[in-house]
Parts: sequence; C-alpha cells; structure tokens
Amino acid sequence: MNSMAQRYGPGTKIGLASLADYPERIDVRSPSEFAIDHLPGAVNLPVLSDEERKLVGTLHAQDSAFAARKVGAAIVARNIARIVETHCAAKPREWAPAVYCWRGGKRSASLAHVLNEIGWRAVQLDGGYRTWRRHVVAALVDAPAHFRYVVVCGLTGSGKSRLLAALHAEGAQVLDLEGLARHRGSLLGDLPRDPQPSQKAFDTALLTALEGFDAARPVYVESESRKIGAIQVPDALLDAMRRAACIRVDTPRELRVALLKDEYLHFIEDPGSLADKLQPLVPVHGRKVIEHWIAAATAGDFDTLVDELLVTHYDPTYGRSILRNFSRHADALRVTPHAIDMPAFRALARDLDAQVNAASPVAA
Repeated sequence: MNSMAQRYGPGTKIGLASLADYPERIDVRSPSEFAIDHLPGAVNLPVLSDEERKLVGTLHAQDSAFAARKVGAAIVARNIARIVETHCAAKPREWAPAVYCWRGGKRSASLAHVLNEIGWRAVQLDGGYRTWRRHVVAALVDAPAHFRYVVVCGLTGSGKSRLLAALHAEGAQVLDLEGLARHRGSLLGDLPRDPQPSQKAFDTALLTALEGFDAARPVYVESESRKIGAIQVPDALLDAMRRAACIRVDTPRELRVALLKDEYLHFIEDPGSLADKLQPLVPVHGRKVIEHWIAAATAGDFDTLVDELLVTHYDPTYGRSILRNFSRHADALRVTPHAIDMPAFRALARDLDAQVNAASPVAA
C-alpha cells in the first residue's frame, strides 16, 4: 500500500492517488446525498440520516452551533454504534476501509476515529466526495481522447443497442451510453420503472467505464446525440466520437418494426401510456396525425403505428442528424442483420469485430 497510508490512527488521510489501495469504501453521507452520486464500490453507512441532518442544520441556523453539535454528536454516536454492531461485526483485524463524507470533515472523521480506536486500519479521504467530483469533471475532459472509437450508426430500430450487447458478449470493448443513462435516447426512450441516474452519477459511471478500457483496442459506441433523455454527454467524448470511424447497420424495415415491438413491449401492454408521449410531436406533424397514431395503438395495430413513425418521423430526423454530426458516416462499413434474435446478432458481432480489427482504416 501507499507509504502515506501505513501510519494508521486517528486523522490518517489519503488522497485520490491512493484510493485504489482501498477497494472497501464507506460513504457516511445521508442516503439522499449517496443517491445523487458516490464513489465506485462505496457502501452507504450514514452517520446522519436525511431527517437527522435536517434537524441538526435547523438547530445550527435557529439556535447555535453549540446546540447543533450537542444533538448531532449524540445522534452520530448512536449511528456509529449501530454501524459497528452490524456492518463491521465480522470484519477481520486487518480490515482497511476508506471513509468519506461531503468534504472530508467531521462526519467521516468520527467514524474513522472509532474504527481506528477499535483496531481496524480505517483512513479518511482527504477532501471527501467534493474532491472526487472535481476529479471526475476534470478527467472527463481528457480521458475520452485516449481511445479510438468505432461508432455504430443506423436508423431507429436497426438494432444498434442489440449489436453493442452482442459485441460485449463476444469480448469486444463496448461503451454503452444508453445503458449508463438508463434511456434509449429517443422521445419514447425512457425505461418504465427505471428512472435515469443523476448527471453526477452518470459522469462517475462513464469515467469508471473509460478507465476499464484498453487503449490499444477499439471501443464500440452508439451514435448518440448530445443528450440521452435528461443526461448530457460530455463534450470531449462527443468530439472524439464524431471524428471516429463508423459502422452502419442496415436492417430491413420489417425487421426494424419487429425489433421495436419487442423492445417497446410496455407500450403494447399499455397503449394508453403512449398518448402522452406522442404529444410533443403535435407541432411537428399536426394533431390529426398524432390522433391517428394513438388510435392505431388503441386498436392494437402496432405494425402500422411503428412503420409510420419510422417513415414519417424517425428516419428523416435521424438521417439529418447523422449527416450533420458524424463526418465519416459516408465511408461507414455496412452490416446487414437478417434476424433480430441474439444468436444472429452475436454471429454478426463476431464477423464485424474481425473486420474492424483486420482493417486498419476502420479501426484507426
């Protein structure tokens, strides 16, 4: 381990450079703070719950810092006792967790102190989560340029995401931005019962993914726009993607319709949920067209609905966007799926990855 971290005891702090030596990380912030974002691999063991943190903050503002510290110390002590009795009970003597809070202050210092007094080798992250967040923001300016991307392009429903999943299953390096953003990237792309992460959590997940890649091998990524639902893709990554070589997935329209029906099954099961989603298209296509599409969904005629959405809306929109944003699209290597099941996509992925790795103009 880093020599700075050998002198364990109250007040032992580490910087981000030593964080890799501490895979076990304890985030003592409140659950709502943890939910917004946290260090990779961290477990949330709050020394103050959201309600308790609000209580202490109110006392500080309305009474005094002394009154807030008295109440806060008692609450923190009880919560630390519970943490020791539950999470820490079976930990071996050599256990060495990294403990952090918002800025490396009293909350993390309190737990780290108790753990060290017991005999464990706890350290405190200097600067806390705030230091981590600054690192993520700075790293996402530089890290994307270290990799060579192969951008998977194709009209809506062509199976780009399915091809990325197949490439990953075949051992290729894949940056699944829609997976990280928990959104399919279109007007209808939000996932039922699976809300998007915060921007900060997305950034942390993105940096973690990038740091796991081998720069000597290509990274496959889908041709995304600047925003995936509510999530913003970092400018540095977008710039690198838009200069990259492209793969064009040319899927026959009847297969695209079948694939979209498969992936958007929740609309087929609940046609009424589609009506509100289509309302933003009224200024683009007119109310009569939108009412016609809603009627088709209500009647269960999803073949007509999906086909018309593709021809009337998605294909023209995607065509304009891809030509504007991906300069190498005209020279893209073309692949054509002949089925939409995963075995077919895995076979396509094996052939594609072999071509990409054999042809330097595509991989470069």
